[in-house]
Amino acid sequence: MKIAIDLADAIVAALKTGAFSEPLTVHRRVLPEYELAELKSLTITVVPKSVQIANVTRQSTSFEVAIDIGIQQKIGKDIDDEVLRLSGIVSEIVTFLNRRSLPTLKAQFKTIANEPVYAPEMLSEKRLFLSVLTVTY
Repeated sequence: MKIAIDLADAIVAALKTGAFSEPLTVHRRVLPEYELAELKSLTITVVPKSVQIANVTRQSTSFEVAIDIGIQQKIGKDIDDEVLRLSGIVSEIVTFLNRRSLPTLKAQFKTIANEPVYAPEMLSEKRLFLSVLTVTY
């Protein structure tokens, strides 16, 4: 649904205005697929996830839209330090988005979840940090 794409675009725009400890490359993509070589720098991918529609009254309807935000980077040999650093950036993004409304869309923040905190199989197989935030408006 277009509402999910519009919301994802608004999140991208908001993240691009934020002040983070490291520069973020933020994009909305339909397919969050990358070659491993493309992930040498910190990459943030925003993807529409779901839309739930509920009839509130006879005249009004509410939309609950979930957006996934993938945080990815190919890491070096020091996995523990890299995961700690990147987990800190994930926390910064959570803090930035928590309770942040998107007034241009009249979207009110509802929840944010971090699952997986990081994907161990990606770390061991590809030395790739992958964390996913799901933000619901």
